Order: sequence, then C-alpha cells, then structure tokens
Amino acid sequence: MIKLITELTEKELRGKKVLLRVDFNVPVENGKISNTYRIRAHKETINYLINRDVLVSVLSHITAVESFVPLSGQIKEVLGTSNFILLENVRQNLGEETNDLEFAKKLAEPFDIYVNDAFAACHREHASVSAITKFLPSYGGLLLMKEIRNLTKTVETPREGKTLILGGAKISTKFPVIKNFLDKADNILIGGAVANIFFKAKGIDIKKSLTDDKFLDEASNLINSNNNLIIPEDYIFSDEMILDIGPKAVEKFLEIIKNSKMIIWNGPLGKAEIEKFSYSSQKIAEAIASSDIFSVIGGGDTIAFLEKIDLIDKFGYISTGGGAMLEFLAGKTLPGLTALGYVD
Repeated sequence: MIKLITELTEKELRGKKVLLRVDFNVPVENGKISNTYRIRAHKETINYLINRDVLVSVLSHITAVESFVPLSGQIKEVLGTSNFILLENVRQNLGEETNDLEFAKKLAEPFDIYVNDAFAACHREHASVSAITKFLPSYGGLLLMKEIRNLTKTVETPREGKTLILGGAKISTKFPVIKNFLDKADNILIGGAVANIFFKAKGIDIKKSLTDDKFLDEASNLINSNNNLIIPEDYIFSDEMILDIGPKAVEKFLEIIKNSKMIIWNGPLGKAEIEKFSYSSQKIAEAIASSDIFSVIGGGDTIAFLEKIDLIDKFGYISTGGGAMLEFLAGKTLPGLTALGYVD
C-alpha cells in the first residue's frame, strides 16, 4: 500500500526537508512555457507542504530545454508562490535514466522525506522515481493519489455504458489499451492515426497517412472479432493524408457518447492543432463537456486542445499522465508506483 503524505501529522512534517518529485515536463515555445496545466496540477501538493512549514525542494525532468533556470520565474508565477527550491533538470545526470543507485543515494542525502507527486513519470524506472525510495521514507502526493483513484475507477467500473475513445499519433501505446478494454467497455471509438492502421487492414489506400505496419495483422484480427470496436466510416483526406474523421463518423460517435455513462478519452481524433482538422475533436469535446457523463481525459495533445478551446475545466477528471495513463489503462505495472508499495 502506498503511504500518503497526509498520513503524517503537522508535527511530523514541520521543519522537514522534503524532496518532491513533480512532472514539469512541459512544452516550451520562444523561451516560455506554452501549456502550464501539468504545473498547475501540482499546486495542491506544493501548498499542502508549504503550509506545514516544510522545506520543499521540487525535482523534475524536462525535454524541451536543458535547464529550468530560464523558466523558474514563470513556474513560480503559475504556482503563485516562491517558497520552494526548484532543482535542476534531473535528466542532466546520466544516472537518472539508468536508475543508478549511487546517483539516487546522492540525490537523497540532503533530505528527510521523499514525496512522489509525478504520476506522469511513474512508467519510467528512473532514479528519481524508483531507486530514490530505497534511501528515504517515501510517500504519495495528493495529485498522484487522485490519478490512481480516478484511473482505477475507469478500469474497475462495470463495462455497461463505458466508452473508450482513442486517437492521437502514437499507435504503439494505444493497442495495449484497446486489448485490455475489449471486455471492459461497451464501445471503443477509434480516431487519429490509430484509425489509419485499421483502415489499411480493411484494404483502404491510406496513401501517405501516418501508420505503423507492425500492428497490421493485429488490427485485422481485432476488426474481424470485436463488435465493440468502432472504426470511422468516413474520413477527411488532405495532401494524400487522412487528417480527421468524417462527418458520418462524428455523428455516430456523438450518438454513442450521448448514451454512455462513462467516457475515457486519450488523443485527438484528427490533426487538431490545425483548425480545419479539429472539427471532430471539438464536437466530441463539446458533447462530453455539456453532459453529466463522468469523464476521464488524458494525453498532452488532448489537454493542449481542450485548453485552446477553453473546455479544460468541464470534465470529470483530467489526467496529467500521457504514457503513464495509457500504461495504467493497459494493465501494465508502473515502476514508480511499485517503488511506493502500490499493488494493483
């Protein structure tokens, strides 16, 4: 069982030096963070610790830039506090990605307690997520526990009325989720580049559309054996590429959503960063947001799109995990959770 930071009393926390692992791996454009959702999601945990007179050092990785130094002012502005130390990009050290014990030990030395609030990094067996727990009393943060609670609900809720929507470009991360939900959801709606491999399996000439042929046989088998897998009946071609699902598919998806009790959505259904190919994603987002259906939404591109159309706060739960969310939904073991004592 994961021990929660809330299990410690104020007296036990007061004055302690806490290493807080977060996920500030955010997109950066022209030297500025272009999407702050992941940072804002950690605000509750950071404030919880600061309000208990904890000395908080925040640790994360980032891939868009080498250093957090030019971003530190914006991060503190987003969080509304400067009462913490922002440590440097942990992936600057080679020992991070190799889960090196010596590096983890050195990382732990200045601190009394380790708190993992970075669910989005928990699918990585890295030193600041996994090995670090061998050297410090370790706890789950408030965001981490919200992620586990809401994603567990999507898996364990009976399949009746449950609809899974999968899009986006990373086909390899979606197939394990499809297979795990075949007996867990009434409907599995497919869009984005994920749909392209199914189109190809049906003999459709997808021309230059993004795909991954190593899943071709699997896609063919799934089409032939599962009635709850819904492949778009039409699509939008542009420059010899399929860039969105078509109007008939949108209408069918909307009808299914209207009759659903739970929605899990990861990945836009078209190339949503371009307005003329965002129609399907916008219609699906509006339909879910305007309903009373419990929804769990995740994936960086999906979150960025929902922020762009100002619907981010209209859903039941927004997961900060991209790959971690998908691996959890696929029933895989997440090293960062295992290190904290999580048993699925």
